Amino acid sequence: MSLEISLVPILSDNYAWLLHDRASGQLAVVDPAEEAPVLAAIERARQAGAGPLTTILLTHHHADHVAATDAVRAATGAVVIGAEADRHRLPRLDQAVRPEQTVRFGGSAAQVIDTPGHTRGHIAYYFADAPALFCGDTLFSLGCGRLFEGDAADMFASLARFKALPDDTLVCCGHEYTLSNARFARAVLPDNEALRARALDVERLRANGEPTLPVRLGSERTTNPFLLARDAEELGRLRRRKDEFRG
Repeated sequence: MSLEISLVPILSDNYAWLLHDRASGQLAVVDPAEEAPVLAAIERARQAGAGPLTTILLTHHHADHVAATDAVRAATGAVVIGAEADRHRLPRLDQAVRPEQTVRFGGSAAQVIDTPGHTRGHIAYYFADAPALFCGDTLFSLGCGRLFEGDAADMFASLARFKALPDDTLVCCGHEYTLSNARFARAVLPDNEALRARALDVERLRANGEPTLPVRLGSERTTNPFLLARDAEELGRLRRRKDEFRG
């Protein structure tokens, strides 16, 4: 695999993602919302032999995903890429992209996927060669994003686009929500044995202070209640229950 991926814990429960294209040495970062840990991760990569940060990829406009974009651009000279549809509320974009376009950095390329639901202009980036999916707040391990600006039909369609990707795709989400998502998933899918095993693994990882991400899409297909929803109506009911869940 020519793309090396590492997570960067930021804020209280967010992840930025650092990408290293080994063919060119170049670096990219997804959703840099906090300056110090992102720049520190870039510096560690540079000391290990990586090249410069050339690319900043943004999934959506929420501050806990974009707040340090301008600071990271100023420190590195990287090009900022985000959705054309949301350019009015994103940091200044050097490259505005539309769904189905291809984003390149070094020898790596990502397909831009339209994923409204959490926000209207949300996009994801899929690197087929890795394979890896940077999905922001659309898909979480064992969950999905809140429907702040879209509706259940939007989210169902967005998740359907992800379901078309290969099982071995690494799902790189924007938050460490898996433990709380597992409690809800177990409540609505009590007889799912794959979910029971995943939930136990998640409990072990978090007890040891380890991340639960990235996760393979194939695992999510069999355990995530939102990916298992048969239609938008069912997804909407699940999302409302999750919003009210206190388990």
